[in-house]
Amino acid sequence: MSVTTSALPHNGMIGRQSHQTLIDLLEQLYRDRALVAHPAGQAIALPNDEVLVVCRGIVQLFTIQQDGSETLLGLAGPSMPMGLPLTTVDPYWAMALTDVDVLSLPLAELEASPMLMASMFRHLTLRLQQSEAWLALAGKRLVADRLKHFLLMLAKDFGQVEPQGIRIPVRLTHHQLATAIGTTRVTVTRLLKDFKSEGWLTFEQRQILLGLDPKYPANQLLTSP
Repeated sequence: MSVTTSALPHNGMIGRQSHQTLIDLLEQLYRDRALVAHPAGQAIALPNDEVLVVCRGIVQLFTIQQDGSETLLGLAGPSMPMGLPLTTVDPYWAMALTDVDVLSLPLAELEASPMLMASMFRHLTLRLQQSEAWLALAGKRLVADRLKHFLLMLAKDFGQVEPQGIRIPVRLTHHQLATAIGTTRVTVTRLLKDFKSEGWLTFEQRQILLGLDPKYPANQLLTSP
């Protein structure tokens, strides 16, 4: 299944600079090239010589350990590039976390277009910032702090502002949250219940909704530059 680049969306995620410039450029350069649609839960093929740009939705990036367990490496949202040319991790997998549309760009085309490379630089920077922020979580001694800040990072990168708070439109399982912050699924389940009882978050349609109550200082991360 595919759709044309004219279907590229304009979203309103918080804490991120607009991706409109890159989207406009892609529409100009690849108007006749089809986007490839993947439903949530479907694996996304990663060719060795192509960079994929997420045009809609969110993609989970992960690796498989020798014992068969998964380690969540990052999340790629709209306008974020991903692909084997951008990593040295092996094995490296991509799966649609939501319904997504991606545009495949041969590495040779990217290298031959300074304008496209310059436009993509900002979004490569966002991926780098996300990766370093995730690594910084490991330095937090308390697991509760790691989970709380991880949720705040998701809200800042992908959150949708609503009257009652900030919705995280990313349905990560408790196991995925646990692998992202280096703890167990049981601990994540317990902490989420604690956060809910504190009034810091609620669950709605299997998604997390963070409150904006100013008594929670950590929420300042959502409005930091």
